[in-house]
Amino acid sequence: MPATVQVTIAARIDRLDPAAKRTLSAAAVIGSKFSRELLDTVGIEPVLADLVGAQFLDQITFTRDPEYVFHHPLIRTVAYESQLKSDRAQIHRRLAAAIEARDSESADQNSALIAEHLEAAGDLKAAFDWRMRAGTWAATRGMAAARVSWERAHQIADELPADYPDRAAMRIAPRAMLCATAWRGEYLNISRCVDELRELCTAAGDRASLAIGMFGLVGEHMRDGRMREASRLVAEQIALVESIGDPTLIVALSVGVTAIKVMTGELAELLEWSQRVIELADGDPTMGNLTMGSPLGCALVGRGIARWWLGQSGWREDLDSGVELARRADAATYAVVVGWKYGFAIATGVLLADDSALADIDEALRITEGSGDDVALGMATYVLAIALSRRDSPADRERGLELLAKVRDMCLDQRFFLSEIPLIDFWTARERARSADPEGVTPQLRQAVDDMLDAGKLGQWVGANALLVETLIERGADRDLADAEAAVNQLAAVSADHGWVISEVWLLRLRALLARAHGDDVAYRDYRDRYRDRAAALGYEGHIAWAAAMP
Repeated sequence: MPATVQVTIAARIDRLDPAAKRTLSAAAVIGSKFSRELLDTVGIEPVLADLVGAQFLDQITFTRDPEYVFHHPLIRTVAYESQLKSDRAQIHRRLAAAIEARDSESADQNSALIAEHLEAAGDLKAAFDWRMRAGTWAATRGMAAARVSWERAHQIADELPADYPDRAAMRIAPRAMLCATAWRGEYLNISRCVDELRELCTAAGDRASLAIGMFGLVGEHMRDGRMREASRLVAEQIALVESIGDPTLIVALSVGVTAIKVMTGELAELLEWSQRVIELADGDPTMGNLTMGSPLGCALVGRGIARWWLGQSGWREDLDSGVELARRADAATYAVVVGWKYGFAIATGVLLADDSALADIDEALRITEGSGDDVALGMATYVLAIALSRRDSPADRERGLELLAKVRDMCLDQRFFLSEIPLIDFWTARERARSADPEGVTPQLRQAVDDMLDAGKLGQWVGANALLVETLIERGADRDLADAEAAVNQLAAVSADHGWVISEVWLLRLRALLARAHGDDVAYRDYRDRYRDRAAALGYEGHIAWAAAMP
């Protein structure tokens, strides 16, 4: 601010009578907008008419508790900075206490504001506690805001003297949450963050915070497509939380385990883990909601996926229950749970991309569009694109291609998982193969399928490999049929090691299509009939419809 301007404004303030000057000073501490009632709560007898008449303030509402703003921001700046620090700090403390006491039920909602006033007053420990509280409150409402609070708590803790009591714990807590939530779109150097956290936790003997922070590193591996590394780290994380024995921590960290186990095709392990989490949560939808609003909702959908993948009953009830819990949670939880329910199930023929499914996915997309959460938005958009790609309508499939391109751009901009590009490219090439140039895009399909297998993304590979076989059979050349036969044999070999019932159903379908392509009517009818019976017995909606359409 130019010195002449500051001097001029300061001179005008100095000419005010003491009561008006105290009012202006207190108002400057409160903020650019304030109410008469708030001035009363900090022990100031408001003198406002003179300040409005002299154009220091403007009255903007005329209710029982009128509101005012500063006529110009520079007036507030000068009024604030010209006060003694001790006087200013006292008003900040009073204001923080007044905001907390005025409405105790909304204290969490106002926690970031309370923290700001306490920090300005120099009460760093109290400010730290309120920053952490603000982060916890915001985590299921807006992750960006939560991370801002944790980042400021991190800075406060680091600025404390080395001998400050509890400094080590204060430095650990916000770092753990920043590491754990980095996968939600804030793509900092997670590895460095976790290494720093590990060093602090080792010195303090804090294994719980380390387990929380490791969630971020799992997400980084998943984001970049390093699924085997992610699976290894998840195993380490599970062992760590099991050794701690804290049920809430186990439930809280289950979300990452579910995501990785589905992607890597470790469905037997997922089934066992999800069951443990469901039992620990004991019906509490918000237990362990450190990074997601309803870990129980995630666990139910995880168990549902494991059940249909392994051919066990009860999967439909699990999927529906998980989505219902997520619907009552936050946007990110709902998007993730809807994505898990429909993304894998539609791609593998367990569920149909019918109007009901599209309504659920559209609802998730609508909610996430206003959430500011790129991961949630990317998930909802991605799953909608896959669902549309499974529709009969050319217009739906064209829209699906547009959405796939949008998600791919988000991946390249690091707003969504880079690891999804092979599958995005696969679905894009598959649609082009159906509508235009199957010969030209088949190499892209093969490459995408190979990339998924090489990366250990078996959960995606099964359905993609099956669709590659269908594309090759549709082309029908001798070499294509030979390649299709090899891909079917590969699917059988990989699936045999895992006991995947979904693959057994796919193999019946694909072998029926191959037999028809080779002109073997006897084998075709045998595989077709067995396919129909198996799909019906398991309740796989997509396969039931596809089997019924086979001549």
